[in-house]
Amino acid sequence: MAQVELNVDIREKSGKGVARKLRAVGKLPAVIYGKGFEPMTITVDPKELENAVSGESGLNTLITLKGATELDGKVVILKEANVHPIRRNMISADFYAINLKERSIFMVPINVVGTAAGQIEGGSLQLVRNELEVLCLPTEVPQSIDIDVTALEIGDTIHIDQVVVPEGVELVHDVNFTVITLSVIKAEAEPVDEDELDGVEGAVADEDASAEGDEAAAE
Repeated sequence: MAQVELNVDIREKSGKGVARKLRAVGKLPAVIYGKGFEPMTITVDPKELENAVSGESGLNTLITLKGATELDGKVVILKEANVHPIRRNMISADFYAINLKERSIFMVPINVVGTAAGQIEGGSLQLVRNELEVLCLPTEVPQSIDIDVTALEIGDTIHIDQVVVPEGVELVHDVNFTVITLSVIKAEAEPVDEDELDGVEGAVADEDASAEGDEAAAE
């Protein structure tokens, strides 16, 4: 598990107006909360935060806070980052305070290993879940959960109970849900040539006209 440091400042005031003013001077408004931890409002440098979570551990990166006396040495993870819908830059952030000696729940991405036998035969591998929920110590969170799919044939599936995780890591689930499937690729309908279609329609029309003529002669 990656560990980085992040400078923070305590802020006394909160609200939309305060948040706008902070962003105008290059600061990111944020809040810290957690089990047995009184929520606190802070500010951080958005570029420093982006750099802190840009590694392979992503949102599971352990962040040690620096600067503010009350928070110096406190370890947190970035729980959520709100992003501007157009500019895509961070506009606020939520941090979750953790205890390094207590197991917590984390979301870990799945990493597919190998090429399935069924894919070579023309099958389509589908990842039903992109990440899985795990319970472990903060220092033991894997960067990803590797799932080997080389033996999968068309029609095979991998369920959560079949997924292997490192020692000390527990998969959190109530039902044995599907994680990966390998299915047949549905053939696309061939486009119909309009000239051929017109020819068929013309032939049908001629047959109908001929049939009507025969009926009239019979009468």
